[in-house]
Amino acid sequence: MGTNRSALRVVLAAGLGAVGLPAGGCMKADPGKPAPAAAGTTRERVAALALRQVDFGAISLIPVRFEKSRIAGPFEDGGRILYCVTSHMTGRSFGKGERPKAVIRDEGGVLTILRDENEVCEGHRTEPFTELDSAKG
Repeated sequence: MGTNRSALRVVLAAGLGAVGLPAGGCMKADPGKPAPAAAGTTRERVAALALRQVDFGAISLIPVRFEKSRIAGPFEDGGRILYCVTSHMTGRSFGKGERPKAVIRDEGGVLTILRDENEVCEGHRTEPFTELDSAKG
């Protein structure tokens, strides 16, 4: 029985080494090292951030589809650079479409979601946001 456990440990260690996991588990090897700069245009990064939100189906077990997505921005509101993203999302609620909305702040290239700020989107010109429509399908 001891030989089987030893063999299992060797196989497990070799498997973890093969997939490149550090010995400390899932933790980063060097937590003090800054993350690499995000690639892509600002609009692609805004779309990627929106897709990571629960309202945009991030944790949906059912595939979602986006249609008629719109973006407003960048515009300035109270010294902040903001983007507003809206879309028609189908798939998660079985035939009934949803209208997710996100307000995104751009602070020196760092994008963050603003909660409870939907009123700042009123009155701004929107344009088609094909980066979101084509991002997930």
